[in-house]
Amino acid sequence: MINRPRRLRSNGILRNMVAETRFNLDGLVYPVFVVEGNGIKEEIKSMPGQYRFSIDQLLLEVSTYVSVGLKSILLFGIPHKKDSLGTEAYKDDGIIQKACRALKKQFQSLYIICDVCLCEYMDHGHCGIIKDENVDNDLSLELYGKIAVSQVKAGAHMVAPSCMMDGAVKAIREALDLEGFTQVPIMGYSAKYASGYYGPFRDAAHSTPHFGDRKSYQMDIRNTREAKKEILLDIEEGADIVMVKPGLPFLDIVKEASQICNVPIAVYNVSGEYSMVKAAAQLGYIDERKVVYENMMAFFRSGAQIVITYHAIDILSKKWYINE
Repeated sequence: MINRPRRLRSNGILRNMVAETRFNLDGLVYPVFVVEGNGIKEEIKSMPGQYRFSIDQLLLEVSTYVSVGLKSILLFGIPHKKDSLGTEAYKDDGIIQKACRALKKQFQSLYIICDVCLCEYMDHGHCGIIKDENVDNDLSLELYGKIAVSQVKAGAHMVAPSCMMDGAVKAIREALDLEGFTQVPIMGYSAKYASGYYGPFRDAAHSTPHFGDRKSYQMDIRNTREAKKEILLDIEEGADIVMVKPGLPFLDIVKEASQICNVPIAVYNVSGEYSMVKAAAQLGYIDERKVVYENMMAFFRSGAQIVITYHAIDILSKKWYINE
């Protein structure tokens, strides 16, 4: 036989030499939940190994994260009170704003991304202002601009609107530019599906809607062309990075995105994906390290440069990025 593909698989050094996809450690982003108070490190029951931190405890934790090589975090805030306008989301002394200032002061090399959304801050759990029992898209846009500006003033390096409101990226870009923050990038949650994989996150962030669901603004899981439309619209509105969320069930969308757009692509390896791996590993059904590595390779192979994942600290601290 002339063609023997196994020749290039015969030795570990050779396999690494010809590998088509590389593990991008710099592309890992770790999501973190921050709460009001002091001395709080509360494990999230539905997400083993993940916690809600008060700011003092977060600073201790991030010191460990940075020591193992983490470069970037994505902050989610859980306020002490909620209302119909989500005012805690854009207050100067809101939980995210205080966390940004504390982190930036102590960790100059850490890249801080802030989630821009209202669901954690609204007393009804939806991602915008309610009018006539529906989320009013246009009324909500001004609030998203206010949130982004307040976060950047507090020290955020990047903002990431996750609301799936039409025109949100444009509204945020205009608000940031008006305040002189022309160099702050936006990572749009461009193709965010109305997924069943978000359950543990809603537990973690106390953001379950009190009525209805989010299918009128998050995407239908059956659609591909719509995802491409949303991605291109976000780029047109000023998104510097586009995201596909969730990750594993929508790798085809990541691949589609990589073929149609000229900006970096992020993928969110969401809470449900994380918790399934953790549960199966705890039961002894899978090798957690191997499965996590395989999942990460799937994201990078499909075309993502950035992977937002709750596995990030395990990957870095336990060197799960090495294929053995």
